[in-house]
Amino acid sequence: MPLPESVTQIFKRKQKSYKMVLILSLIEELRATNLERVSFDHVKDRFLEYFISEQERGNRVDQPPGRELWKDAPKSQLKDIINSPVNALSHILFVNSEDNTIGFHSQIQRQLGDEELSQLESLANDELQSYNAALQHFSLQGYLEKIMTEYTSAKKETFASHALGALFRQTLPSELKALPFLDDQYKIQGSVGQGNWATVPWLAILDKRITETTQRGEYVVYLFAEDMSAVYLTFNQGVTAPIQEKGRRDGYAYLRTRTQEIQGLLSLNHMNKDDNIHLVDSGLGQDYQVSTVAYIKYERGAVPNDEQLIQDLENVMEDYRLYVDTVTSTGNVADNEEVEVVTQEADLLKDEQVTGILHQIQSHIRRKGFFFPEHLIENFYLSLKTKPFVILAGISGTGKTRLVKLFAEALGATGINGQFTLIPVRPDWSDPADLLGYKDLSGRFKPGPLTEVLVEARKPENGHKPYFICMDEMNLARVEHYFSDLLSVLETQDWQEGKIQTQDLISSTMLDTSEDQVKFGSLGIPENVFLIGTVNMDETTHPFSKKVLDRANTLEFNYINLQQYPDLGEQVENNESSDASKLNHLFLRSDYLQLVDAYDTNKELVVRTTERVVKINALLEDIHAHVGFRVRDAICFYMIYNERYKLMSEEEAFDWQLLQKILPRIQGSHSSVRRVLLNLMKGALGTGSGVTVDFQAFMDDASPLYLKWAAGQTPPTAKHPQSARKLAFMLRRLEEDGFTSYWLS
Repeated sequence: MPLPESVTQIFKRKQKSYKMVLILSLIEELRATNLERVSFDHVKDRFLEYFISEQERGNRVDQPPGRELWKDAPKSQLKDIINSPVNALSHILFVNSEDNTIGFHSQIQRQLGDEELSQLESLANDELQSYNAALQHFSLQGYLEKIMTEYTSAKKETFASHALGALFRQTLPSELKALPFLDDQYKIQGSVGQGNWATVPWLAILDKRITETTQRGEYVVYLFAEDMSAVYLTFNQGVTAPIQEKGRRDGYAYLRTRTQEIQGLLSLNHMNKDDNIHLVDSGLGQDYQVSTVAYIKYERGAVPNDEQLIQDLENVMEDYRLYVDTVTSTGNVADNEEVEVVTQEADLLKDEQVTGILHQIQSHIRRKGFFFPEHLIENFYLSLKTKPFVILAGISGTGKTRLVKLFAEALGATGINGQFTLIPVRPDWSDPADLLGYKDLSGRFKPGPLTEVLVEARKPENGHKPYFICMDEMNLARVEHYFSDLLSVLETQDWQEGKIQTQDLISSTMLDTSEDQVKFGSLGIPENVFLIGTVNMDETTHPFSKKVLDRANTLEFNYINLQQYPDLGEQVENNESSDASKLNHLFLRSDYLQLVDAYDTNKELVVRTTERVVKINALLEDIHAHVGFRVRDAICFYMIYNERYKLMSEEEAFDWQLLQKILPRIQGSHSSVRRVLLNLMKGALGTGSGVTVDFQAFMDDASPLYLKWAAGQTPPTAKHPQSARKLAFMLRRLEEDGFTSYWLS
């Protein structure tokens, strides 16, 4: 007669080797006594005798927590150890506390004759042999030491198809999967980066009942320090989703609260519960400290033996199992349901994946036959991330509109699916009605081209998709006249229920009918909408006021290399980067709205950047071009994102911000303007450029200085070459025309 299904499934879920040894010990005692219920103490003695004898034979077995040898385990600890499998098998086993006996439940006992008991014994023996075989062959210590020894040098080698990548993605998950306490309910995943080497490689074990991604939920993960000085075994939380959905400040608060809750729920006695985990010097370091619930640190060259490593992992997994059992039984799985709509189309990104995605975008643009200067794509991305309003300025035909279209296209936003919209600005636009809409003679609201996009973008089913609006030649009309309402509403951005929301764009007085109120009422600027304006820089267009410049990064397109030709051999790279066209809008959405959101975790960079801006502001005050808090915050945000994603050096990033946030404010004909330009030029050149700014001579004639930039060349050792080149052109216009402006090409 076959075994009951309730019995055949008892080993499906591994809990160390304890279940198998307990069943075998019980069967031996049942046969020895020929009773239905036997002494629990005798079963415990057989249980302990098995582990002691196996260790004496030199075989690797599960160790008692905190000890190496079973013969040294006190009886009080043995009681706690054996209670674990007893509780796990309580649906088939019964312990009578009054007479201290153990046996099968009566309904199970009736189905277990001699033949069935032999079948159960064979099943337990097979499972135990398989379990122990896995313990004998896996050398976790060797793998961890190998990674810490080789990873730093591997990062200097080609990423694609590297052996360490295969080790993380295939070998290690396969080896861990063979460990007997990791069954099919766990997903095991490793990563050395996606498209580029990760700063912090990792190997995670996720219980599929609560999460299948390291970006949300709780899981166990090995995290390697950037300098490979140590690896941490951690009980961790996904940090990407909470931060992108709630903002960094609120996301951190949420993670800290969850950490305290989990620490209160579990003992975690064998782990550190402080925040002294040190993986990187900046950027992700604070993320890991906040998201880590507890950890064990292993230093390179001093990683313990396999027995200790596997014992540690078993202990952490036991805590993890208890946690998952608790939250699934109570239904308290944190935030997994409410974010389903956001993540249904695409997984969220980790910071280290951004570089690979931008490389994909660059490749897409090149395959279309277009080339842009170095770091322009990174700069465009950082500018959109800082504020969802960017201005592309330059002479006609330099690819401004094409950049917006191709960048959007690479992210899956096209005119066909309605996620990319080109709005040509007309010279006769004089108020916001031309863009937003108006009430006709019948009292119905007639939406403008921008309003129609906003209505579509805010629909729940579209909330995760990025929408791009390109205002083509936006300075053919006065921007302050037709764009003023949008600029004002853009400044009302605020966090509400984990999303960025603004005040309404359409006044309720414009919406008389119930249909209009439903469709256009409470319409702000959704967080998945990104506005880009293209402008031509010549005397035929209108200049920008400081109100507009303060709210945008201005990217200039005046330096073009006509000797760039299509690369017909450019192909899609077969790397591990997720498809950029499947990304959701959180790739571009801002994480910070006020400086307080970012200050705690980026204090040194914020102070360093602010000190630079203060020095520049002292120069700008003489010509009434100094900046306020809005510009200061935007520059800081740009610098923070750049450091997080490791896209450019700090000096390169500040060079772009000087060019895009400061220089567009400068114009005039007075000598004070010349003095400011020369002072800024001195700072942009730095001390190692070999060019000296002679104020006494150059106040009369600056041609020796700007002629060094003939044909758009810049001294290669300039500290801020982009800004220095622009300053040279502005000095030349001032000297030749008696007036200068950033906006004159």
